[in-house]
Amino acid sequence: MAKKYGITALLLFGVYALLMYVYIFHSNGGGIPESLKGTVADPQVFMSEQELYLSEEYSKIKNFLFFVATPFEWLVYIFVLTTGLSQAFEKWNPFRNKWGIVQNGVYLFLLSLFIFIVFFPLDYYRYSLGKSYGISTQVFASWMRDNVIGFWIDFAMTVVIVSVLYWLIKKSPKKWWLIAWLLMIPYSIFLMFIQPVVIDPLYNDFYPLTNKELETKILTLAEQANIPTEHVYEVNMAEKTNALNAYVTGIGSNSRIVLWDTTLNRLSENEILFIMAHEMGHYVEKHIYFGIAEYILTMFLGLWLTAKIMPWIVDRFGRSLKIKQINAIHSLPLFLLITSFLLFASSPLSNYISRYQETRADQYAIELVTDPSAAVSTFQELTRAGLNEVNPPFLVKWFRYSHPTMLERINKVANEIKSKE
Repeated sequence: MAKKYGITALLLFGVYALLMYVYIFHSNGGGIPESLKGTVADPQVFMSEQELYLSEEYSKIKNFLFFVATPFEWLVYIFVLTTGLSQAFEKWNPFRNKWGIVQNGVYLFLLSLFIFIVFFPLDYYRYSLGKSYGISTQVFASWMRDNVIGFWIDFAMTVVIVSVLYWLIKKSPKKWWLIAWLLMIPYSIFLMFIQPVVIDPLYNDFYPLTNKELETKILTLAEQANIPTEHVYEVNMAEKTNALNAYVTGIGSNSRIVLWDTTLNRLSENEILFIMAHEMGHYVEKHIYFGIAEYILTMFLGLWLTAKIMPWIVDRFGRSLKIKQINAIHSLPLFLLITSFLLFASSPLSNYISRYQETRADQYAIELVTDPSAAVSTFQELTRAGLNEVNPPFLVKWFRYSHPTMLERINKVANEIKSKE
């Protein structure tokens, strides 16, 4: 029976991958509306023929990989369960009679290492893809270092979360999800607080902005927006990418305004000020706190649904999945499969909310810096630097885009300019 389910899952994945390939590579999705051709929103106006070709090709490959990678992850979880590998990881544990967190740590290390190895070829292909299209500038040793750091950070956090989670499932089979949700709220806020000063510096070097004249202008904007900050930070991303970015991170006293050095090197002062005003717009609109509220609500619904779905699956398919009981840690791949599916299914809604917030931040930035032309040139340069498609197909936009499309952003600013003429 397990073999039958495995073959069925594999066939379904194959059909899905084929359909997504046809949709992304051979459909007529996206494109530029006739009414916008020749305008500042048309990539043919601000991109070379080579850039247009690379952008279209690169975007299609990235989009296809995105839509295939997540279902492939589900397939891996099913494989780990139906082959008995998850049970084997639990049985191979040399600390079976020791502390629960040590036992869980050994199991999670084996599972995490297996998944890391399985996904390494795909991750490496993505890395090579970025290098071949001139987006990534990172050498292999640096990329591998980031992967190893990420592995151990994820492992450490997962050991804590999973140990508490399965202890709760054993102690309170019906209410575990609610208690877990209540505990995850302060834990998540704590991680957001330490992210800028503990986790982020493990990957990159952060230091106060060296251009003090620019920093003064940015801080002046921050003062206008009533943002309490004394420094703007820059981060050395040029050794890893040619893409551009800036962001506001952290909460409370650990809040930081951060600029990539690629952004500083490639954009003009007015364009940088526009980007900073956009990030400040998120602060003024309190999007960080709305994001926390959204995360808490999503976590509540996700854990509740998982608590309902998981027992039903174990009752019906437990023998095929080789799960003896839900509170045994070898059931974890099923938990991960369900939560991954729920996150994927909810991404259109979360992306829609994010796009609305990004639109609000754009509008705030346009009003704050009063230089719409800088906004247009900024969006154009962001498109060229990242080889982004300005108007992706429908499914790509809804499942991948947390920001409005560049076509929408540039056209909105262009309309603002027209209305003021």
